[in-house]
Amino acid sequence: MTATDRSIELVTAAAQAAADRLAHDIIAYDVSDVLSITDAFLLASAPNDRQVKSIVDEIEERLNKDLGAKPVRREGDRDARWILLDYVDIVVHVQHSEERVFYALERLWKDCPELPLPEDAVQTRGKAEEHARLSGADGTDAADGSDGELS
Repeated sequence: MTATDRSIELVTAAAQAAADRLAHDIIAYDVSDVLSITDAFLLASAPNDRQVKSIVDEIEERLNKDLGAKPVRREGDRDARWILLDYVDIVVHVQHSEERVFYALERLWKDCPELPLPEDAVQTRGKAEEHARLSGADGTDAADGSDGELS
């Protein structure tokens, strides 16, 4: 079994919405062969709680406006460190970058096929690492110019 056309349509729209709100490391997996509760997972992250909320709000608004889809469940709003939107056909996980590294959902689903995403979403791969490097969050001091420039 593979993800339905509707699931792929939802994932594509959600990924584009996340990319438009500057989400990092957007990726989607077809989990239909291993889970009976949903077809696909979309993962995205952001460097702060406010941006996590902004990404989730944009995804929710875009899917409702463009595709008439509303989540049956929204969890994690209070802390905005990991917000989950459950659309039944797909589940969207938007995580703070620290949670993304800690929980490493990609490791759990790495054996599942990746779903194709819009080019804007694909280009977000590696952005969390780049952001950490530029902000000095990776242990380097971006202010002194040690490894703070883009290659």
